[in-house]
Amino acid sequence: MNKGLMILVILAMILMGCGSSKDTIIPTIEEINLDEGYTIIWYGRSKVYRYDEGEWIRSEENDYEFTVTQKRIGNTWKSIKNMHRRHPDFNTMFGDRNQTMYFEVDYYDVKGDTVYANVTSTLGDGKVVADKDFRHTVITMYPKTNVFMPYNKFRITQHYDYEKGLLTETVELLKETDGVETPFMKNEEIAYFFVRGKLDEAPTVYQK
Repeated sequence: MNKGLMILVILAMILMGCGSSKDTIIPTIEEINLDEGYTIIWYGRSKVYRYDEGEWIRSEENDYEFTVTQKRIGNTWKSIKNMHRRHPDFNTMFGDRNQTMYFEVDYYDVKGDTVYANVTSTLGDGKVVADKDFRHTVITMYPKTNVFMPYNKFRITQHYDYEKGLLTETVELLKETDGVETPFMKNEEIAYFFVRGKLDEAPTVYQK
């Protein structure tokens, strides 16, 4: 990363907190209902890339693993995402090593095969477009930014392969100026999902 861009990122962190867990907007409630809606737990990892002079450069020190608790309650989805960066060289330049994020998606209309929604999240607010089966989804959000931020737009493209229990997702951080997008970073995520069930016996035993 060039020196000028590095300075911009550092300034952005100082002024905006760079999406640290202290900025989460997870609703507080008195009681948790485990049977509410349909719950899926996602567990996965992400490879991170930064855009520099027309090329995508791997940024292994920013790779992370994550879990998502996703509750689908009618036309409203509520997701809590926990991220952890394991790499020993991670230096907190792009946020805390551990972060928690919240996303609430409210689907409100359907036209043809396309479903539309609003999203409120830790990262910002925006719009969602999906198919009726929620297999392919595009989420566009605009964070609260200032002139020092090297990005002002998030685009999350999701592909749910339910039959394989697999979610692939690309998170893009973009700078949009007069309708023109300039890439800043992207995260390539892959996750497997787990749903509530029962076991006939203990899944593991002590190994001698």
